[in-house]
Amino acid sequence: MKRRLIQTNLKRLFFAAGLCIGATQAYAQEPQFTRQDTLRGSITPERAWWDLTYYHLNIAVNPADSTIRGMNTIQYKVLEPQQRMQIDLQPPMRLEKVLQNGKELKVQQDGNAWFVQLAEPQEAGAVKHVEVYYSGKPPVSENPPWSGGLTWQYDANGNPFVATSCQGDGASMWWPNKDHMYDEPDSMLISVKTPKGLMDVSNGRLRKVEKHADGSNTYHWFVNNPINNYGVNVNLGDYVHFSDKYKGEKGELDLDYYVLRDNLGKAKKQFAQVSQMLQAFEHWFGPYPFYEDGYKLVEVPYLGMEHQSSVTYGNGYQNGYRGTDLSGSGWGNKFDYIIIHESGHEWFANNITYKDAADMWIHESFTDYSESLFLDYHYGTEAANDYVIGLRKNIRNDRPIIGVYDVNYPGSGDMYFKGANMLHTLRQVVNDDARWRGILRGLNKEFYHQTVTTAQIEDYLSQHVGRDLQFFFDQYLRDVRIPKLEYRLVDNKLQYRWANTVAGFDLPVKVYLNDKAQWLEPGTNWQELKNVKKNTKLTVDRNFYVTSGKVTSA
Repeated sequence: MKRRLIQTNLKRLFFAAGLCIGATQAYAQEPQFTRQDTLRGSITPERAWWDLTYYHLNIAVNPADSTIRGMNTIQYKVLEPQQRMQIDLQPPMRLEKVLQNGKELKVQQDGNAWFVQLAEPQEAGAVKHVEVYYSGKPPVSENPPWSGGLTWQYDANGNPFVATSCQGDGASMWWPNKDHMYDEPDSMLISVKTPKGLMDVSNGRLRKVEKHADGSNTYHWFVNNPINNYGVNVNLGDYVHFSDKYKGEKGELDLDYYVLRDNLGKAKKQFAQVSQMLQAFEHWFGPYPFYEDGYKLVEVPYLGMEHQSSVTYGNGYQNGYRGTDLSGSGWGNKFDYIIIHESGHEWFANNITYKDAADMWIHESFTDYSESLFLDYHYGTEAANDYVIGLRKNIRNDRPIIGVYDVNYPGSGDMYFKGANMLHTLRQVVNDDARWRGILRGLNKEFYHQTVTTAQIEDYLSQHVGRDLQFFFDQYLRDVRIPKLEYRLVDNKLQYRWANTVAGFDLPVKVYLNDKAQWLEPGTNWQELKNVKKNTKLTVDRNFYVTSGKVTSA
């Protein structure tokens, strides 16, 4: 069964496609999963026995015929002795051969998975490597970055303008790797040969440029930190470079910018927002996680993506999301959405990375909320509140935010706007912004450069918020209903409870009784507050993502 676009898109396709965002709907039907889904989305026996330590991706990109050719050296540590290894590479790319210590190995293809039969013994604790040679025409992205593949375009001067983007569809669309999020190499070298006149910009720091007799060049970029597979990128263009420094929490951070030649003036003005972003996010989340690799912003021929230490940008040098305020509050036009949102992913996606695509909310909910926190830092809390509350009009409540495990299937696109409002609601429960900031910074310290599960994040937040949040997360992540505070006035008593919730839901909520603030601790059974006047008006604080309604007496 073909997956609906709104279910598989990993960014806001419903804006690009002009889809209507409505009220609560029935759960969208899940697809029928295949063996290929399981091979891609689960930690198969052929993946489990070895731990990635290093990649060297060494390729030539040829815009003239839209091909990639080269090899990936995969270094790994043996966790337990096994002889069969799964490497992922999606057709129409072709795996040509696999070598270990100069000897060609037997390879069996099963769709997108290639099973390599290792010849020499794999002793526990040993560090070994294989060399994987491949070539082909990778899929062309029909709608980057929401559909994976390569974008082959030309700039205004007729120069090739090429970029990769592959979140969700998989890095194995264009290079052979262990294409599951649970395992990351500790470091990586990316070597890209480009035609004459074109520069490659990839992740990490530029080590050297090899010049060849035919005028082509090979750019060698080294990543000194763990990196997720979809975060690896290649960008070719007639780039010009400028740079800056940011004095951050861990010292001086290098800021490098690569833009098309004709856009240099606009970029120097617009990219000044990077320092503002770093001020806000280091305040809320802690130090930028990749000082060793620096920070880059790279112009590309699509909207943009969160490629680690090589954030890609295509928002037209304007504020908002392609010039639009997603919140309708006015505050969304105070910042360049792509600079702020995609850079927020450096903390939530690249520093803290989900193990399974079903837990993609860890990336998107926190990062969507980072937009509000950016506003909070620079424009104040009320501006931030206006913005995140304004995003609610985009919530679909079509299916749960958590997806299906072990088949590479993320949850609803509500992981953005609803997820942000879930976290905003939790901030109100904490009711102490200094403590809330400490929790966010603590997450990035506790799970620094790690892949994580929803359970780990839930447990951490429960512990540091100081209350069991099981029912809170069950409601917002695993259910589509919006909690409703039902209340009634009976004999000078206010009776109240939560309805439209999972069993046991017990969220505290701030209300106003005739404009006087009052905290309530409703459960799913009726509770009461005495000495309340008969004509009292109850209003729920707008910062809670809940509804309310007066009911008649029983």
